Parts: sequence; structure tokens; C-alpha cells
Amino acid sequence: MPELPDITVYVEAIASRVAGQLLSRARLASPFLLRTVDPPLRAAEGRRVAGVRRIGKRIVLDLEGDLHLVLHLMIAGRLHWKPAGAKIPARRGLAALDFPSGSLLLTEAGTKKRASLHVVSGDPALAGFDRGGIEIEGTDLQSWSGRLRGANHTLKRALTDPRIFSGIGNAYSDEILHRARLSPLRQTRQLTDEEVSRLRDATRAVLAEWTERLRREAGGGFPENVTAFRDGMAVHGRHGRPCPECGTAIQRIVYAENECDYCPRCQTAGRLLADRSLSRLLKDDWPRTIEELEEGAPAGSRR
Repeated sequence: MPELPDITVYVEAIASRVAGQLLSRARLASPFLLRTVDPPLRAAEGRRVAGVRRIGKRIVLDLEGDLHLVLHLMIAGRLHWKPAGAKIPARRGLAALDFPSGSLLLTEAGTKKRASLHVVSGDPALAGFDRGGIEIEGTDLQSWSGRLRGANHTLKRALTDPRIFSGIGNAYSDEILHRARLSPLRQTRQLTDEEVSRLRDATRAVLAEWTERLRREAGGGFPENVTAFRDGMAVHGRHGRPCPECGTAIQRIVYAENECDYCPRCQTAGRLLADRSLSRLLKDDWPRTIEELEEGAPAGSRR
């Protein structure tokens, strides 16, 4: 799932191409994508783009007249910049936003249609998409510590909970915890002050480094290689491969639709975390579905 670094680079690439331009047409290929009916999607046509921004893992196109298009890519949604009027791909294509300079196409791999588009009017309606998580940059250590320790969760859950921190998901939480040398199963209220500070520093460093790296990879072009598994990651997606710090084989634990990759030597003092142990520990602390995780559902809730 695209996370803060990926979404930031998407936002910058979109803004550089469409800011100040009129949205000439909005084409919808999948009825499952659009989650609102009022205002209608056609109300966005003919409006100028006032700005592009991020709310958590969502991309927001602000249009004149206080109208907003809110895109959530979920796991498999991806954006592509094509020549104006480009055809929407037959199998994976969901929608296209046409501008004089080109067309922004939205695709989604797989059969589960999770990506979403909302059309909302006014800032109060837009505020409903803010899950309440604090932004990593600009947050002092005291505020960070207070938010982290506000409830007792595993570190894996706390980092990925959109009600606690904004924009962090499965992939970068693994990288952050490895950088901080902390177990994903440590409880937030068990951390020492030094460990909290170390985790904050690791979070800021990992997200900043990957954002800059993705900018360089895009090289001014539109980011096309958006994936949760990247060369250069320390642990995520590297199950069975050597840890870049100590050479120990990276281990993986899986629960429901979620997984966590970690180094047992760097993070858990050589102890392997069994899937069954994780399941017991996270029974009431980890959502069973991606939707529950993204919506910040209360621990243990079921839909």
C-alpha cells in the first residue's frame, strides 16, 4: 500500500502537472470506485485545481469552489500520467481525470476493488477523512511520546494506526522498527524514555530518507514503480534473506491480512516470534482486514 513517502511523491508529481489547470472531464470506468453521490462527479468538471495535498494516505485534489476529490489507493491502486484523453485500461482501469496537459489514470490490480474516490464539498466534509493521527514532521518529542503512550498497543499496531500517526503503513513500520532496534511486539507503555526518543528519531529518518530516495528515482518524471517491496529495504519483503546489519535471516510473522518482517538478532535479542504467539497477543490489538486498519477501527471490532 502506498504510504507517506509514496503519497508525498505522488502529490508533488500531480501538483506539478495539474495545479492551476481546469479539470476538463472525469471519466469513471468502475462503479465500485465512486463512494459518494452528492455532489456528483460531473460537478468537478470545468473547475480549476487550486492545490494537491495529502491527508494520511489519501490524495486530495482541491478544486475551485471548495470542492474536493479524495483518492484512497488502498493496497493495489496506482496512478499513471498519460497523454490527454488516454484510454482507460480495460482490465485494471478505474477512472481518468483529464486535463489540458494530460490525463491522470487510476488503476487497481487484483479482484478486490478497495480503492475509493469521494467527491466532497467544504472543509467540514473534508475533515472527516482525517483519522486524527499526528504528522511525523514538526511534532516535538513530548507530543510524540504522549501520542505513542496514550494507549497500550504493540509498536507495530501503534505505528500503523491512523488515529495515532499519519501516513505510516505495514512496509515502513517494519523499516522503522528495525532502524530503532525494537521488537514489533513491544508494548508502547513498556518503552523507556530513551527508546521512545530512538523510535521517534528512526521514524523521522526512515520516512525522510525514503521520500528523498523516491524523488530521485522519479527524476522529475511521474512515479510509476510504486510498490511496498523495494530494493534497499532492510527487512520488509526480505523474509529469509540476510539482515544488512548483522547477517541474520529475516523472519516473518503473519496475522490475518497483515504481516511483519523483522531481524531476530537486531530487534528481539535472538528470539523468534511465532505466528501463534503473535495471534494471541494481537487478538484484540490488530484489525483482521485492511479496511479496519485504514479506518482506524477500534481494536477487536468486526464489521
